[in-house]
Amino acid sequence: MKIKCLGHAAFVITSDAGLKIITDPYEPSPTLTYGEITESADIVTVSHGHTDHCNVAAVRGNPEVVRRTGKSAAKGIEFNGVASYHDDAGGTMRGNNIIFCFELDGIKVCHLGDLGHLLDDKQLAEMGSVDILLIPVGGFFTIDARAATQVCDQLKPKVIIPMHYRTEKSFPDIAGVDEFIKGKNNVTRQDSSEVEFKAGELPTTAQIIVLKPAL
Repeated sequence: MKIKCLGHAAFVITSDAGLKIITDPYEPSPTLTYGEITESADIVTVSHGHTDHCNVAAVRGNPEVVRRTGKSAAKGIEFNGVASYHDDAGGTMRGNNIIFCFELDGIKVCHLGDLGHLLDDKQLAEMGSVDILLIPVGGFFTIDARAATQVCDQLKPKVIIPMHYRTEKSFPDIAGVDEFIKGKNNVTRQDSSEVEFKAGELPTTAQIIVLKPAL
């Protein structure tokens, strides 16, 4: 399985057989200047309806769209959408958010969308074990570095890939990734946008991998 960071919270996750999932495709704007998404996919997941996460029209290839809580099946992959909030006030500030968990090539992947709070026992039980966690760390609109660290402690994934943080192409209000990785061990900053994983070869100690946005 390969994971490619396009930018913001958008990733292309490609199975060994070539099936492609795109998460939270963004729409470029004056404050979010990553390049336009031109990738094709078989499936698109949408955590919520904000334009920096739901630009399904940009994705080529007539993908199936998964955007609801509960169990959903698409192209033979089962998705578990876990209800959560975009803020720490029960959704009253920024609305709802869906956490998507799914298994691909024997690896359990979780994309937290724009999670705005720590996870409760019910959510943790619904999510189950997580191998690879895609987690927002920039704060302001989502959990910040401190809360993201606590969520990682709650889920105990093998691989942590930060997302939704400030770069020269993203929202100026949010923090950069350095605040999240500061003081942590097992951090790899890649000079590439893509990383490959194999079931049975994942690290035994949590590894943080910072990918370089492709767009």
